[in-house]
Amino acid sequence: MTARVLVVDDLPPNVKLLEARLNAEYFEVLTATNGPDALAICARGVCDIVLLDVMMPGMDGFEVCRRLKANPETAHLPVVMVTALDQPRDRVRGLEAGADDFLTKPIDEVALLSRVRSLARMKMSLDELRGRYNTAASLGGPNAIASPMADSGEQGRILLVDNRSSSVERITSALRGRHKLEIEGAPQQAIFRAAEEDYELFIVSLALNDFDGLRVASQLRSLERTRQTPILLLADLEDRASVLRGLELGVNDYLARPIDPNELIARVRTQVRRKRYTDALRSTLQASIELALVDMLTGLYNRRYLELNLARLLDAGAQSARPVSLMVLDIDHFKRVNDTWGHDAGDDVLRAFANRVKIAVRDRDLVCRLGGEEFIVAMPDTDLATAAAIAERVRGTIEAEPFAIDKGARYIPVTVSVGLAQSMGEIDPAGLFRRADKALYRSKSEGRNRVTYDAA
Repeated sequence: MTARVLVVDDLPPNVKLLEARLNAEYFEVLTATNGPDALAICARGVCDIVLLDVMMPGMDGFEVCRRLKANPETAHLPVVMVTALDQPRDRVRGLEAGADDFLTKPIDEVALLSRVRSLARMKMSLDELRGRYNTAASLGGPNAIASPMADSGEQGRILLVDNRSSSVERITSALRGRHKLEIEGAPQQAIFRAAEEDYELFIVSLALNDFDGLRVASQLRSLERTRQTPILLLADLEDRASVLRGLELGVNDYLARPIDPNELIARVRTQVRRKRYTDALRSTLQASIELALVDMLTGLYNRRYLELNLARLLDAGAQSARPVSLMVLDIDHFKRVNDTWGHDAGDDVLRAFANRVKIAVRDRDLVCRLGGEEFIVAMPDTDLATAAAIAERVRGTIEAEPFAIDKGARYIPVTVSVGLAQSMGEIDPAGLFRRADKALYRSKSEGRNRVTYDAA
Protein backbone atom coordinates (compact mmCIF):
# COMPACT_ATOMS: atom_id res chain seq x y z
CA MET A 1 0.00 0.00 0.00
CA THR A 2 1.40 3.39 -0.97
CA ALA A 3 0.56 6.93 0.10
CA ARG A 4 1.80 10.49 -0.22
CA VAL A 5 3.74 11.35 2.93
CA LEU A 6 4.67 14.89 3.87
CA VAL A 7 7.90 15.06 5.92
CA VAL A 8 8.22 18.31 7.89
CA ASP A 9 11.58 19.04 9.55
CA ASP A 10 13.87 22.06 9.61
CA LEU A 11 17.02 19.90 9.54
CA PRO A 12 17.92 18.65 6.01
CA PRO A 13 19.67 15.46 7.25
CA ASN A 14 16.52 14.37 9.07
CA VAL A 15 14.41 15.04 5.97
CA LYS A 16 16.82 13.09 3.74
CA LEU A 17 16.84 10.12 6.12
CA LEU A 18 13.03 9.82 6.30
CA GLU A 19 12.70 10.45 2.58
CA ALA A 20 15.13 7.63 1.77
CA ARG A 21 13.40 5.16 4.08
CA LEU A 22 9.94 5.93 2.71
CA ASN A 23 11.03 6.01 -0.94
CA ALA A 24 12.56 2.55 -0.50
CA GLU A 25 9.04 1.28 0.37
CA TYR A 26 7.51 3.08 -2.63
CA PHE A 27 5.84 5.88 -0.72
CA GLU A 28 5.65 9.22 -2.50
CA VAL A 29 7.42 11.80 -0.35
CA LEU A 30 6.87 15.55 -0.16
CA THR A 31 8.98 17.76 2.10
CA ALA A 32 8.72 21.03 3.97
CA THR A 33 11.22 22.73 6.27
CA ASN A 34 8.84 24.92 8.26
CA GLY A 35 5.30 25.10 9.55
CA PRO A 36 3.79 27.62 7.11
CA ASP A 37 5.01 25.65 4.10
CA ALA A 38 3.61 22.44 5.59
CA LEU A 39 0.20 24.06 6.13
CA ALA A 40 0.18 25.31 2.54
CA ILE A 41 0.97 21.85 1.14
CA CYS A 42 -1.74 20.23 3.28
CA ALA A 43 -4.27 22.87 2.22
CA ARG A 44 -3.72 21.86 -1.42
CA GLY A 45 -4.82 18.33 -0.59
CA VAL A 46 -1.74 16.67 -2.06
CA CYS A 47 -0.66 14.53 0.91
CA ASP A 48 -2.16 11.63 2.85
CA ILE A 49 -0.04 11.55 6.01
CA VAL A 50 2.08 14.14 7.80
CA LEU A 51 5.30 13.24 9.63
CA LEU A 52 5.81 16.35 11.70
CA ASP A 53 8.90 17.32 13.68
CA VAL A 54 8.08 18.94 17.01
CA MET A 55 11.11 21.15 17.56
CA MET A 56 11.16 23.71 14.75
CA PRO A 57 11.98 27.45 14.91
CA GLY A 58 9.09 29.86 14.59
CA MET A 59 6.00 27.69 14.42
CA ASP A 60 6.65 24.42 16.28
CA GLY A 61 5.05 21.08 15.48
CA PHE A 62 2.38 21.41 18.16
CA GLU A 63 1.12 24.64 16.61
CA VAL A 64 1.21 23.20 13.08
CA CYS A 65 -0.84 20.21 14.27
CA ARG A 66 -3.36 22.44 16.03
CA ARG A 67 -3.86 24.50 12.87
CA LEU A 68 -4.26 21.42 10.70
CA LYS A 69 -6.88 19.99 13.02
CA ALA A 70 -8.69 23.32 13.34
CA ASN A 71 -9.21 23.51 9.57
CA PRO A 72 -12.16 21.31 8.44
CA GLU A 73 -10.40 20.74 5.10
CA THR A 74 -7.30 19.23 6.73
CA ALA A 75 -8.59 18.00 10.10
CA HIS A 76 -8.94 14.43 8.80
CA LEU A 77 -5.24 14.20 7.82
CA PRO A 78 -3.32 11.72 10.02
CA VAL A 79 -0.46 13.44 11.80
CA VAL A 80 2.48 11.59 13.34
CA MET A 81 4.76 13.72 15.47
CA VAL A 82 8.47 12.92 15.22
CA THR A 83 10.29 14.06 18.33
CA ALA A 84 13.21 13.53 20.68
CA LEU A 85 10.83 14.28 23.55
CA ASP A 86 9.81 11.02 25.20
CA GLN A 87 7.99 12.12 28.35
CA PRO A 88 4.29 11.25 28.71
CA ARG A 89 3.41 14.93 29.17
CA ASP A 90 4.90 15.71 25.75
CA ARG A 91 2.84 12.95 24.12
CA VAL A 92 -0.27 14.20 25.90
CA ARG A 93 0.40 17.73 24.64
CA GLY A 94 0.65 16.42 21.09
CA LEU A 95 -2.46 14.26 21.40
CA GLU A 96 -4.41 17.22 22.73
CA ALA A 97 -3.24 19.16 19.66
CA GLY A 98 -4.74 16.39 17.53
CA ALA A 99 -1.76 14.15 16.71
CA ASP A 100 -2.57 10.55 15.82
CA ASP A 101 0.70 9.08 17.09
CA PHE A 102 4.34 9.68 17.96
CA LEU A 103 7.68 8.39 16.72
CA THR A 104 10.64 8.98 18.99
CA LYS A 105 14.11 9.77 17.63
CA PRO A 106 16.17 7.86 16.69
CA ILE A 107 13.38 6.44 14.55
CA ASP A 108 12.85 2.71 14.43
CA GLU A 109 12.37 1.86 10.74
CA VAL A 110 9.98 -1.05 11.37
CA ALA A 111 7.79 1.07 13.65
CA LEU A 112 7.86 3.93 11.13
CA LEU A 113 6.69 1.79 8.23
CA SER A 114 4.07 -0.08 10.27
CA ARG A 115 2.56 3.15 11.52
CA VAL A 116 2.58 4.82 8.09
CA ARG A 117 0.95 1.77 6.47
CA SER A 118 -1.70 1.63 9.17
CA LEU A 119 -2.54 5.31 8.83
CA ALA A 120 -2.51 5.04 5.03
CA ARG A 121 -5.23 2.38 5.24
CA MET A 122 -7.25 4.57 7.55
CA LYS A 123 -6.83 7.62 5.31
CA MET A 124 -7.82 5.63 2.21
CA SER A 125 -11.01 4.44 3.89
CA LEU A 126 -11.81 7.94 5.09
CA ASP A 127 -11.13 9.44 1.65
CA GLU A 128 -13.54 6.97 0.06
CA LEU A 129 -16.21 7.88 2.60
CA ARG A 130 -15.64 11.62 2.14
CA GLY A 131 -15.74 11.19 -1.65
CA ARG A 132 -19.08 9.39 -1.49
CA TYR A 133 -20.35 12.07 0.90
CA ASN A 134 -19.30 14.86 -1.48
CA THR A 135 -20.99 13.08 -4.38
CA ALA A 136 -24.19 12.75 -2.40
CA ALA A 137 -23.96 16.42 -1.43
CA SER A 138 -23.73 17.34 -5.12
CA LEU A 139 -27.10 15.61 -5.62
CA GLY A 140 -28.73 18.04 -3.23
CA GLY A 141 -27.77 16.78 0.23
CA PRO A 142 -26.01 18.72 2.99
CA ASN A 143 -22.68 20.11 1.83
CA ALA A 144 -20.88 20.74 5.09
CA ILE A 145 -19.92 18.63 8.08
CA ALA A 146 -18.07 19.42 11.27
CA SER A 147 -14.38 18.72 11.80
CA PRO A 148 -13.46 15.57 13.75
CA MET A 149 -12.02 17.91 16.38
CA ALA A 150 -15.41 19.59 16.89
CA ASP A 151 -16.56 16.76 19.16
CA SER A 152 -15.31 16.64 22.75
CA GLY A 153 -14.59 12.92 22.55
CA GLU A 154 -16.14 12.51 25.99
CA GLN A 155 -18.74 10.04 27.28
CA GLY A 156 -17.85 7.37 24.75
CA ARG A 157 -19.19 3.88 25.22
CA ILE A 158 -16.11 1.70 25.63
CA LEU A 159 -15.58 -2.03 26.09
CA LEU A 160 -12.40 -2.97 27.96
CA VAL A 161 -11.21 -6.53 27.32
CA ASP A 162 -8.80 -7.24 30.18
CA ASN A 163 -8.66 -9.84 32.95
CA ARG A 164 -5.80 -8.44 35.03
CA SER A 165 -7.36 -6.77 38.06
CA SER A 166 -4.57 -4.22 38.57
CA SER A 167 -4.78 -3.11 34.93
CA VAL A 168 -8.57 -2.92 35.03
CA GLU A 169 -8.47 -0.85 38.19
CA ARG A 170 -5.96 1.64 36.75
CA ILE A 171 -7.92 2.12 33.52
CA THR A 172 -11.23 2.39 35.32
CA SER A 173 -9.80 5.04 37.63
CA ALA A 174 -8.46 7.09 34.71
CA LEU A 175 -11.65 6.99 32.64
CA ARG A 176 -14.23 7.20 35.45
CA GLY A 177 -16.66 10.07 34.86
CA ARG A 178 -15.29 10.72 31.38
CA HIS A 179 -16.62 7.67 29.55
CA LYS A 180 -19.11 4.83 29.89
CA LEU A 181 -16.69 1.98 30.48
CA GLU A 182 -17.78 -1.66 30.42
CA ILE A 183 -15.41 -4.46 31.40
CA GLU A 184 -15.23 -8.00 30.07
CA GLY A 185 -12.57 -10.42 31.27
CA ALA A 186 -13.62 -13.37 29.12
CA PRO A 187 -12.33 -12.82 25.56
CA GLN A 188 -14.97 -14.92 23.77
CA GLN A 189 -17.75 -13.27 25.75
CA ALA A 190 -16.27 -9.91 24.77
CA ILE A 191 -16.69 -10.84 21.09
CA PHE A 192 -20.34 -11.75 21.69
CA ARG A 193 -20.99 -8.48 23.52
CA ALA A 194 -19.26 -6.47 20.81
CA ALA A 195 -21.43 -8.12 18.14
CA GLU A 196 -24.64 -7.31 20.01
CA GLU A 197 -23.99 -3.81 21.38
CA ASP A 198 -22.87 -0.46 19.94
CA TYR A 199 -19.46 0.62 21.22
CA GLU A 200 -17.30 3.55 20.17
CA LEU A 201 -13.98 2.01 21.20
CA PHE A 202 -12.51 -1.34 22.17
CA ILE A 203 -9.55 -1.39 24.55
CA VAL A 204 -7.87 -4.79 24.29
CA SER A 205 -5.05 -6.02 26.51
CA LEU A 206 -2.28 -8.10 24.97
CA ALA A 207 -1.69 -9.65 28.41
CA LEU A 208 -4.90 -11.70 28.62
CA ASN A 209 -4.64 -14.87 30.65
CA ASP A 210 -4.65 -17.95 28.39
CA PHE A 211 -5.75 -16.03 25.30
CA ASP A 212 -4.08 -14.09 22.50
CA GLY A 213 -5.19 -10.46 22.56
CA LEU A 214 -4.45 -10.12 18.84
CA ARG A 215 -6.97 -12.90 18.21
CA VAL A 216 -9.62 -10.70 19.86
CA ALA A 217 -8.58 -7.75 17.69
CA SER A 218 -8.68 -9.81 14.48
CA GLN A 219 -12.14 -11.19 15.32
CA LEU A 220 -13.41 -7.69 16.00
CA ARG A 221 -12.10 -6.61 12.60
CA SER A 222 -13.79 -9.58 10.89
CA LEU A 223 -17.29 -8.82 12.17
CA GLU A 224 -19.47 -6.49 10.09
CA ARG A 225 -20.86 -4.72 13.16
CA THR A 226 -17.44 -3.99 14.70
CA ARG A 227 -15.30 -3.57 11.59
CA GLN A 228 -15.35 0.23 11.79
CA THR A 229 -14.98 0.52 15.57
CA PRO A 230 -11.49 1.65 16.66
CA ILE A 231 -9.26 -0.66 18.72
CA LEU A 232 -6.69 0.52 21.26
CA LEU A 233 -4.15 -2.10 22.37
CA LEU A 234 -2.60 -2.19 25.83
CA ALA A 235 0.92 -3.57 25.53
CA ASP A 236 3.92 -4.33 27.69
CA LEU A 237 7.35 -3.14 26.57
CA GLU A 238 8.27 -6.61 25.33
CA ASP A 239 5.13 -6.75 23.14
CA ARG A 240 6.68 -4.67 20.35
CA ALA A 241 6.34 -7.39 17.71
CA SER A 242 2.71 -7.99 18.64
CA VAL A 243 1.95 -4.28 18.46
CA LEU A 244 3.42 -4.03 14.97
CA ARG A 245 1.44 -7.09 13.92
CA GLY A 246 -1.67 -5.51 15.43
CA LEU A 247 -1.21 -2.38 13.34
CA GLU A 248 -1.06 -4.59 10.24
CA LEU A 249 -4.32 -6.27 11.32
CA GLY A 250 -6.09 -2.92 11.55
CA VAL A 251 -5.59 -1.88 15.17
CA ASN A 252 -5.87 1.89 15.41
CA ASP A 253 -3.61 2.75 18.34
CA TYR A 254 -1.69 1.30 21.26
CA LEU A 255 -0.50 2.33 24.69
CA ALA A 256 2.55 0.91 26.44
CA ARG A 257 2.59 -0.03 30.11
CA PRO A 258 3.09 1.41 32.63
CA ILE A 259 0.02 3.34 31.57
CA ASP A 260 0.06 7.09 32.08
CA PRO A 261 -3.53 8.11 32.93
CA ASN A 262 -3.36 11.41 31.04
CA GLU A 263 -2.01 9.75 27.90
CA LEU A 264 -4.73 7.10 28.13
CA ILE A 265 -7.39 9.81 28.40
CA ALA A 266 -5.94 11.69 25.41
CA ARG A 267 -5.66 8.59 23.18
CA VAL A 268 -9.17 7.43 24.04
CA ARG A 269 -10.55 10.89 23.28
CA THR A 270 -8.79 10.90 19.88
CA GLN A 271 -10.26 7.55 18.87
CA VAL A 272 -13.79 8.40 20.07
CA ARG A 273 -13.65 11.68 18.16
CA ARG A 274 -12.60 9.92 14.97
CA LYS A 275 -15.31 7.27 15.37
CA ARG A 276 -18.00 9.92 15.79
CA TYR A 277 -16.67 11.84 12.80
CA THR A 278 -16.82 8.81 10.49
CA ASP A 279 -20.24 7.87 11.90
CA ALA A 280 -21.46 11.39 11.14
CA LEU A 281 -20.14 11.10 7.58
CA ARG A 282 -21.92 7.79 7.07
CA SER A 283 -25.15 9.08 8.61
CA THR A 284 -25.11 12.27 6.54
CA LEU A 285 -24.25 10.25 3.45
CA GLN A 286 -27.26 8.00 4.00
CA ALA A 287 -29.51 11.01 4.61
CA SER A 288 -28.17 12.67 1.46
CA ILE A 289 -28.83 9.57 -0.61
CA GLU A 290 -32.36 9.35 0.75
CA LEU A 291 -32.92 13.03 0.10
CA ALA A 292 -31.72 12.66 -3.47
CA LEU A 293 -33.39 9.36 -4.32
CA VAL A 294 -36.46 9.05 -2.09
CA ASP A 295 -39.78 10.85 -2.39
CA MET A 296 -40.23 12.55 0.96
CA LEU A 297 -44.04 12.48 0.95
CA THR A 298 -44.60 8.80 0.25
CA GLY A 299 -41.27 7.25 1.23
CA LEU A 300 -41.04 5.58 -2.19
CA TYR A 301 -38.06 5.88 -4.49
CA ASN A 302 -38.30 8.80 -6.91
CA ARG A 303 -37.87 9.21 -10.66
CA ARG A 304 -34.11 9.66 -10.36
CA TYR A 305 -33.76 6.32 -8.58
CA LEU A 306 -35.92 4.64 -11.22
CA GLU A 307 -33.77 6.06 -14.01
CA LEU A 308 -30.63 4.78 -12.28
CA ASN A 309 -32.01 1.26 -11.81
CA LEU A 310 -34.43 0.47 -14.64
CA ALA A 311 -31.62 0.23 -17.20
CA ARG A 312 -29.81 -2.18 -14.90
CA LEU A 313 -32.91 -4.35 -14.56
CA LEU A 314 -33.45 -4.41 -18.33
CA ASP A 315 -29.81 -5.26 -18.99
CA ALA A 316 -29.95 -8.14 -16.49
CA GLY A 317 -33.20 -9.34 -18.07
CA ALA A 318 -31.75 -9.25 -21.57
CA GLN A 319 -28.66 -11.19 -20.53
CA SER A 320 -30.71 -13.90 -18.79
CA ALA A 321 -33.46 -13.91 -21.45
CA ARG A 322 -36.03 -13.14 -18.80
CA PRO A 323 -38.73 -10.46 -19.19
CA VAL A 324 -39.15 -7.27 -17.22
CA SER A 325 -42.61 -5.76 -16.96
CA LEU A 326 -43.44 -2.14 -16.24
CA MET A 327 -46.63 -0.95 -14.55
CA VAL A 328 -47.60 2.74 -14.78
CA LEU A 329 -50.36 3.91 -12.42
CA ASP A 330 -52.34 7.14 -12.37
CA ILE A 331 -54.85 7.99 -9.63
CA ASP A 332 -58.21 8.74 -11.27
CA HIS A 333 -59.54 12.31 -10.97
CA PHE A 334 -56.87 13.26 -8.45
CA LYS A 335 -57.20 16.96 -9.27
CA ARG A 336 -60.78 16.71 -8.07
CA VAL A 337 -59.54 15.49 -4.67
CA ASN A 338 -57.26 18.52 -4.28
CA ASP A 339 -59.89 20.96 -5.54
CA THR A 340 -62.67 19.56 -3.32
CA TRP A 341 -60.89 18.61 -0.13
CA GLY A 342 -57.63 20.56 -0.26
CA HIS A 343 -53.98 19.65 -0.76
CA ASP A 344 -53.61 18.18 2.73
CA ALA A 345 -56.26 15.64 1.83
CA GLY A 346 -54.46 15.00 -1.45
CA ASP A 347 -51.26 14.28 0.49
CA ASP A 348 -53.17 11.85 2.73
CA VAL A 349 -54.38 10.00 -0.34
CA LEU A 350 -50.92 9.86 -1.92
CA ARG A 351 -49.33 8.44 1.24
CA ALA A 352 -52.05 5.82 1.71
CA PHE A 353 -52.01 4.96 -1.99
CA ALA A 354 -48.24 4.32 -1.86
CA ASN A 355 -48.66 2.02 1.14
CA ARG A 356 -51.41 0.00 -0.52
CA VAL A 357 -49.38 -0.44 -3.70
CA LYS A 358 -46.33 -1.62 -1.74
CA ILE A 359 -48.47 -4.20 0.07
CA ALA A 360 -50.12 -5.42 -3.12
CA VAL A 361 -46.92 -5.98 -5.14
CA ARG A 362 -44.05 -8.35 -4.36
CA ASP A 363 -40.97 -7.57 -2.26
CA ARG A 364 -38.68 -7.74 -5.29
CA ASP A 365 -40.75 -5.24 -7.30
CA LEU A 366 -39.42 -1.68 -7.49
CA VAL A 367 -42.11 0.89 -6.60
CA CYS A 368 -41.44 4.57 -7.42
CA ARG A 369 -43.36 7.81 -7.51
CA LEU A 370 -42.85 9.59 -10.81
CA GLY A 371 -44.43 12.81 -9.59
CA GLY A 372 -47.89 14.15 -8.86
CA GLU A 373 -50.37 11.27 -8.89
CA GLU A 374 -48.27 9.05 -11.17
CA PHE A 375 -46.50 5.94 -9.90
CA ILE A 376 -44.54 3.16 -11.52
CA VAL A 377 -43.69 -0.43 -10.62
CA ALA A 378 -40.79 -2.26 -12.29
CA MET A 379 -41.18 -6.04 -12.07
CA PRO A 380 -38.06 -8.10 -12.85
CA ASP A 381 -38.37 -11.66 -14.16
CA THR A 382 -42.08 -11.11 -14.82
CA ASP A 383 -44.03 -11.82 -17.97
CA LEU A 384 -47.08 -9.86 -19.06
CA ALA A 385 -49.61 -12.41 -17.78
CA THR A 386 -48.13 -12.35 -14.28
CA ALA A 387 -47.80 -8.57 -14.36
CA ALA A 388 -51.47 -8.27 -15.36
CA ALA A 389 -52.51 -10.39 -12.37
CA ILE A 390 -50.44 -8.23 -10.03
CA ALA A 391 -51.79 -5.03 -11.59
CA GLU A 392 -55.35 -6.25 -11.17
CA ARG A 393 -54.61 -6.99 -7.52
CA VAL A 394 -53.29 -3.44 -7.10
CA ARG A 395 -56.35 -1.97 -8.82
CA GLY A 396 -58.69 -3.99 -6.64
CA THR A 397 -56.82 -3.08 -3.46
CA ILE A 398 -57.15 0.62 -4.24
CA GLU A 399 -60.87 0.39 -5.05
CA ALA A 400 -61.77 -1.95 -2.17
CA GLU A 401 -61.83 0.58 0.66
CA PRO A 402 -62.26 4.37 0.74
CA PHE A 403 -59.29 6.50 1.76
CA ALA A 404 -59.19 8.39 5.07
CA ILE A 405 -58.59 12.15 4.92
CA ASP A 406 -58.61 14.91 7.56
CA LYS A 407 -57.09 12.53 10.13
CA GLY A 408 -59.86 10.01 9.62
CA ALA A 409 -62.73 12.51 9.84
CA ARG A 410 -63.82 11.73 6.27
CA TYR A 411 -63.42 8.88 3.79
CA ILE A 412 -63.43 9.23 0.02
CA PRO A 413 -63.43 6.64 -2.78
CA VAL A 414 -60.31 6.40 -4.98
CA THR A 415 -59.61 4.35 -8.10
CA VAL A 416 -56.58 3.90 -10.31
CA SER A 417 -55.88 3.39 -14.01
CA VAL A 418 -53.01 1.11 -14.97
CA GLY A 419 -50.91 0.59 -18.08
CA LEU A 420 -48.59 -2.38 -18.59
CA ALA A 421 -45.78 -3.29 -20.97
CA GLN A 422 -43.29 -6.13 -21.09
CA SER A 423 -39.72 -5.89 -22.30
CA MET A 424 -38.87 -7.87 -25.39
CA GLY A 425 -35.13 -8.18 -24.95
CA GLU A 426 -34.55 -4.46 -25.39
CA ILE A 427 -32.45 -2.40 -22.99
CA ASP A 428 -34.19 0.90 -23.69
CA PRO A 429 -35.97 2.14 -20.54
CA ALA A 430 -37.56 5.07 -22.39
CA GLY A 431 -39.07 2.79 -25.03
CA LEU A 432 -40.55 0.43 -22.44
CA PHE A 433 -41.98 3.35 -20.50
CA ARG A 434 -43.57 4.83 -23.63
CA ARG A 435 -45.38 1.57 -24.35
CA ALA A 436 -46.64 1.27 -20.75
CA ASP A 437 -47.68 4.92 -20.76
CA LYS A 438 -49.56 4.40 -24.03
CA ALA A 439 -51.44 1.51 -22.40
CA LEU A 440 -52.23 3.77 -19.43
CA TYR A 441 -53.70 6.36 -21.78
CA ARG A 442 -56.03 3.69 -23.19
CA SER A 443 -57.14 2.76 -19.65
CA LYS A 444 -58.04 6.36 -18.94
CA SER A 445 -59.72 6.99 -22.29
CA GLU A 446 -61.80 3.82 -21.99
CA GLY A 447 -63.36 4.71 -18.65
CA ARG A 448 -60.58 4.56 -15.99
CA ASN A 449 -60.33 2.12 -13.07
CA ARG A 450 -58.97 -0.60 -15.32
CA VAL A 451 -55.79 -2.39 -16.38
CA THR A 452 -54.67 -2.21 -20.01
CA TYR A 453 -51.53 -3.75 -21.41
CA ASP A 454 -49.44 -3.10 -24.48
CA ALA A 455 -49.71 -6.17 -26.72
CA ALA A 456 -46.89 -5.21 -29.09
